[in-house]
Amino acid sequence: MKIISVVGARPNFMKIAPFCKAIAAYNITCAQAEPIEHLLVHTGQHYDDRMNRAFFEALGIPDADINLGIGSGSHAEQVGETMIAFEKVLKEHKPDWVVVVGDVNATCACSVTAKKEHVKVAHIEAGLRSFDLEMPEEINRMVTDRLSDLLLTPCRISVQNLKAEGVPEDRMAFVGNIMIDTLEANRDKAAALSVDAIVKDNVLFPAESGLDVSRFALMTMHRPSNVDDKDVLEPLIHFLCDEVASKMPLIWPMHPRARKQLEAFGLWEKLVNHPQVVLLHPLGYHEMLRLNMGASVMLTDSGGLQEECCVLGTPCLTLRWNTERPVTLREHGGASVLVGNNVDRLREEFNGILNSERCPQRPELWDGHTAERILSELITHM
Repeated sequence: MKIISVVGARPNFMKIAPFCKAIAAYNITCAQAEPIEHLLVHTGQHYDDRMNRAFFEALGIPDADINLGIGSGSHAEQVGETMIAFEKVLKEHKPDWVVVVGDVNATCACSVTAKKEHVKVAHIEAGLRSFDLEMPEEINRMVTDRLSDLLLTPCRISVQNLKAEGVPEDRMAFVGNIMIDTLEANRDKAAALSVDAIVKDNVLFPAESGLDVSRFALMTMHRPSNVDDKDVLEPLIHFLCDEVASKMPLIWPMHPRARKQLEAFGLWEKLVNHPQVVLLHPLGYHEMLRLNMGASVMLTDSGGLQEECCVLGTPCLTLRWNTERPVTLREHGGASVLVGNNVDRLREEFNGILNSERCPQRPELWDGHTAERILSELITHM
């Protein structure tokens, strides 16, 4: 059996690492079976070396066998150029399966191309829905799920979403959350890191001397709905500086898109000059996981961090009006609450969780063995 796995952006890297390891383990232990030939294709959607190579190295992902080098561009440019380049890969290597993960442009582009070449497609993280068609990721999820031969779902809610769309059960397999495989495999290594050392080694500007980070808020933000409109971003920055950072240090690994917009809107200096705001370069996986393990509160618009917070028990204020991961929300037993970008709502929830206890929750099959189940399903459906 020959499998081509596709990654395009940083969230994909954390999801493909356990799958690569599961294939390697299968080829070692199943001596009587035909070995699986696996090719890893990187489309190059995330091309920043600090956000790319460091993740491959830290998570033990082998170098991509093929790098399409697509780079930046509009959604249409990325999808179109990826399809053109990936078609050549399929014609040359003729795989039995194309495995796509998540909801980035590469996921959609490669699933469409594979089906046109009559290659079976398996989608890891199938069935996630925000029900917000203004999100490019939602379009990618819907198209990929419609085309995939095998829909590998992370939770019971995603199964119900697919059933509601008329997907037959024989195309679905509930396997759990592969992101948690990566978390569990790296928990001990992350725990051994020092928060002080992470800050010192990655700080964008010299931090206030003697800053106590034994208790801190952790921040990530990059979505256009939060950073592309000054009328939205400016009140958020004032709240973060004047209210969050007044109570505890705010550690913020800075996404390039967010920094660009903060500088364009004249808000960058307010952050730089605040003694309790610590701005960091984009972090590696272990460093970010360690900060999440120690944070008193997470403020984020990242779906993956919502999932980590659920398992780690970090109180999470999700800076979105909807989520494709409702299993992480408090009403489903998780640690996250949706606050959008409304400062009044954010203030209310932030003040309400200041003294809350961590309450880790582990949804069904979020047990660190999802990649093994995925590989088993691929073999079964061959």
